[in-house]
Amino acid sequence: MNINLPDNPQFNKYYQKHLKCLQLQGLRPKTIEAYARGIRRIANYFECRIDNLSSDQLLDYFNDLLTARSWSAVKLDLYGLKFFYTHVLHKTWDDIPLIKPPRTTRIPDILSVSQVRQLIAATDRLSYKIFFFTIYSMGLRLGEGIRLTVGDIDSGNMRVHIRNAKGNKDRLVPLPENTLRVLRNFWKVHKHPHFIFPNRKRGLKNAHLVDRPLEMGGIQNAMRAVVKQMGIKKNFLPFPASQLCHSSAGSWC
Repeated sequence: MNINLPDNPQFNKYYQKHLKCLQLQGLRPKTIEAYARGIRRIANYFECRIDNLSSDQLLDYFNDLLTARSWSAVKLDLYGLKFFYTHVLHKTWDDIPLIKPPRTTRIPDILSVSQVRQLIAATDRLSYKIFFFTIYSMGLRLGEGIRLTVGDIDSGNMRVHIRNAKGNKDRLVPLPENTLRVLRNFWKVHKHPHFIFPNRKRGLKNAHLVDRPLEMGGIQNAMRAVVKQMGIKKNFLPFPASQLCHSSAGSWC
């Protein structure tokens, strides 16, 4: 949902400072956008007068927000406003004790090795087929796979350097021989000097000319389409870490 930036010079000054502070804190782009969206939403609600909100005003706002949105929106707006007060206004933040999103733990269904084989076989686009194989064979998250570069592949030690993983930490994962073989053959098709999975906008033959990797939305749409085609009813997350053991990878391709 796109929330417009209010037309208020003083708030816009605060907002630009808010964006700079968010970036300097090293937060992920999704978190920055979520916190910024929350501030825009709160500013629209209070007609930009958000620098001295009372507890009662905040309770009214978050109660109305929960009526229209989810606890996820409440939590993100709350954290975004806390960041705004602390880093932009330099005011002490008083927690609102009545606002406490419930803790939920969701365990996704797990695809069997057989279902993963079917998923890969049913994927027509070569870029997505190789991407799905790579992700599942090494137990990577979606963003980790997208960000893979040629320099991350350490074929000498049969491992892959995963950069800026969860918690902004790097890690090393084993590189199965079949995955290395598949990635080498795929690279011979696109020959991009940097990205393992270059963007498809120019086609694979001209993929070496693009300046960004595959888009997350395109990958997710391809996954949904294949899953629907296969008739899988499980409520699974497409790319959890280590969903399948690495030892299974050798028989997938």
